[in-house]
Amino acid sequence: MLIKIVSLFLVVMVVLAVFGRLRLPGRGKAAARRCTRCGKFRIGKGPCDCGNA
Repeated sequence: MLIKIVSLFLVVMVVLAVFGRLRLPGRGKAAARRCTRCGKFRIGKGPCDCGNA
């Protein structure tokens, strides 16, 4: 019984790893919303906290 639980857990982890490696649509947009100077995410259309426009 314990072997079944461990093997099921490993199968679920492999499936999650496969889905995690997929390129999802919209991932490029998140990278474009980062500040070019400090790398923090910019929320809204205003300037970043570091002063970079």
